[in-house]
Amino acid sequence: MIRIAVVGVNNIGKIHCRYYDQHPDTELVAVCDLLEERVKEAAATYGVKAYADLRQLLDREQIDMVCVATGGDEKGSHHYEPVMAAIEAGVDVLVEKPISNRIAEARAMVKAAADRNVRFGCNLNHRFTPAAAKGKEWIERSLLGTPLFINMRLTIDNKADSTEWFHMRALHPHSIDVMRYFFGDVKRVQAFMNKAPGRTTWSTASVNLEFANGAVGHLTGSYDMSMLHPIEWCEAAGTEGRFVIENVYESITLFPRHSSERLVMQNSMMRGMQSFNDTFGNRIHRFIEQIKQQAHPEAIEGSGREALAAQEVIEAAIRSHQTGGSVVEVPRSG
Repeated sequence: MIRIAVVGVNNIGKIHCRYYDQHPDTELVAVCDLLEERVKEAAATYGVKAYADLRQLLDREQIDMVCVATGGDEKGSHHYEPVMAAIEAGVDVLVEKPISNRIAEARAMVKAAADRNVRFGCNLNHRFTPAAAKGKEWIERSLLGTPLFINMRLTIDNKADSTEWFHMRALHPHSIDVMRYFFGDVKRVQAFMNKAPGRTTWSTASVNLEFANGAVGHLTGSYDMSMLHPIEWCEAAGTEGRFVIENVYESITLFPRHSSERLVMQNSMMRGMQSFNDTFGNRIHRFIEQIKQQAHPEAIEGSGREALAAQEVIEAAIRSHQTGGSVVEVPRSG
């Protein structure tokens, strides 16, 4: 049984608590939050101990894994301290995205986890769907041939407007990670952005990408679209065909280049998901599974290192926009 503590028990933290409480291979042992009322409520709900200090929790409890579901500026500024405390204790860590909104902190966390040989994952849950797994399989079977291009659209309605870069840093770890999951490292980017009326954040972005394998790509992202419509669409193409994933998990369609036939796989045919929230369960289950298997830290899927790589792309896109759409090289992570 894997003994787990959750740090940060607001909305997303509650989702994590529920999954760990229900998972057959995990035991939710303790919760931690700076807000007394919030942590006491979570502790009472699950019959576990409540703490305000993670280091004290780690000193007193036998913990195998810490889930960091804190928030902060741009959804990531409160991740660094609890992640580092868990790593220093030699405990495996799953952190919410973005890994951090500060790239120096993200780099430091990834380095610390590698130095301590700790499994470090990030909740890059959009890649943990049967549709994404099928697309990855088709790429590895060369059904697309040589990669040529990938297009991603991720748009939701989010009125939060706290900083200029809130949209880019809080949302697009998902979209960039899915693009990297299929086509690998990004070499260069060029970005243009605009603000919807009354906005502080650059709420819509157009990002061009060049991948290390020679393929090209494009991301369109926005915080100004209705949630009543599909939020995500992804198209990957190569010399022998292309596939399209509709709305994260709903379906994937393969279009072979030399055939008028197409292969369509619906969610119900791929170990059907009930809703988008199932992506959390899928991601959590895979991390728990890899801990049980004693997977090497470098083998972790949706790892902190991969989250850092996505964040490097985002920071490069921000620099591109700041410099009038110049082409910016993306640093290689680790």
